[in-house]
Amino acid sequence: MVHRGRQVDPGIARSWLLVNGARPELFDGAHESRADQVVLDIEDAVDPARKPASRADVVEYLSSGDKRAWVRINDRSTEFWSDDVDALKGLPGLAGVMLAKTEAAEHVTETADRLGGATPVLALVESALGIEEAVRIASARGAFRLAFGSGDYRRDTGTSADDLAMAYPRSRLVIASRVGGLPGPIDGPTVSASHPVLREQSALTVSLGLTGKLCLQLDQLPVINEVISPAPSDVAWARDFLADFDARGQVIRDGSDLPRLGRARKIEKLATAFGVEPS
Repeated sequence: MVHRGRQVDPGIARSWLLVNGARPELFDGAHESRADQVVLDIEDAVDPARKPASRADVVEYLSSGDKRAWVRINDRSTEFWSDDVDALKGLPGLAGVMLAKTEAAEHVTETADRLGGATPVLALVESALGIEEAVRIASARGAFRLAFGSGDYRRDTGTSADDLAMAYPRSRLVIASRVGGLPGPIDGPTVSASHPVLREQSALTVSLGLTGKLCLQLDQLPVINEVISPAPSDVAWARDFLADFDARGQVIRDGSDLPRLGRARKIEKLATAFGVEPS
């Protein structure tokens, strides 16, 4: 959902903006932002004492169908999970749910079933156990896409934020998504307010095979969208390659043609979806 004039399919969405569910005055601004997808957060962002009121505000916002968003719900082990899914079920504006602290395939399936079976469940993996179970989670009925809760993962494992230290869990989610037949996973947020740092971290996201990124601030959205989108020069290469391929009757000349054809078609699809023009 970019400027609300261009709809970006959640399967390829780059920027996922987390919005505090206890602050309904922020909802409209998020909806009109450059975020590909908006996630109203009634889990970690909300004090336990305020969760029922925040849930009610989110339900009211999504009840008319005029506004559409995802909702990060509380994890399966908490007392809030059941009330979350019951309150959200069938809301016309509910795009899907992000299930916090997913650690088992059953967490996904039970959530999907309680929501009626048609609501997509984005599994947020935030612990060592979740990473270990990632393939089963990605293969679970109802799983739509995986996301990385990097901050909670570091707290759970004692891992630093160093790129090398965090490469394994990210790669594990990429492999699990491929095995489970899901779109590429969504990386955790960059907490730094520095745009150069955000740009560097978003480029790392892409290099490891993740295809989206959680974010916390509106001004992070343009950077994430730009870095995760195909570069204009790549779009130019892809269109030139596809034009040449068609001009020669779609004949495969050697073993490198098929991989390049696959890459070119993927770039062209994303460029069309994101509105990226060749340089």
